[in-house]
Amino acid sequence: MMQLFQTAVNRARRFSRREDGAATMDFVFVFPVAMMFFIMSYEVGMLSTRHVMLERGLDQTVREVRIGRIVSPTHDILKKRICDYASIIPDCTDNLRLEMMNNDARDWTDVSTNVQCVDREEDAAPVINFNPALNNELMILRACALFDPVVPLGVIGTQIPKESGTAYGLVAISSYVMEPFQ
Repeated sequence: MMQLFQTAVNRARRFSRREDGAATMDFVFVFPVAMMFFIMSYEVGMLSTRHVMLERGLDQTVREVRIGRIVSPTHDILKKRICDYASIIPDCTDNLRLEMMNNDARDWTDVSTNVQCVDREEDAAPVINFNPALNNELMILRACALFDPVVPLGVIGTQIPKESGTAYGLVAISSYVMEPFQ
């Protein structure tokens, strides 16, 4: 019995002195951390790219309204134009909600910070506060687009405030004055 115990102790000592698999231990500890940073940077890159494209689409559309290329802007026309310019937005027409408000430049009132995005649980999403402008009116156009995180269980995906289910909303705001083109 004692010799069996001594043999087990000797084998345990020899096993503890071996250096086989030392690189595997480094890989096991470093790889998950490196992958987490890679996935986080990819998620932030996609978030930034989508937000930039939403801003660009809104700015290009507002520019067309300002210069008179879109004479009487309606909700559907503006939404289609924004989606055409922001081509990277997935399923744009279903995930984009526009809000148009007029504001008096001489008697300014702040725009509500409560942004309403598309609610994916609703069957039909009605147009929210869309007032077409008259000549020389200051108009504020706000767009909110929903996106699903690339990695919903990643560090960034769990930290982004959710708007509808697992989707997060990106908001872009632009303003313009309706010029009289007649």
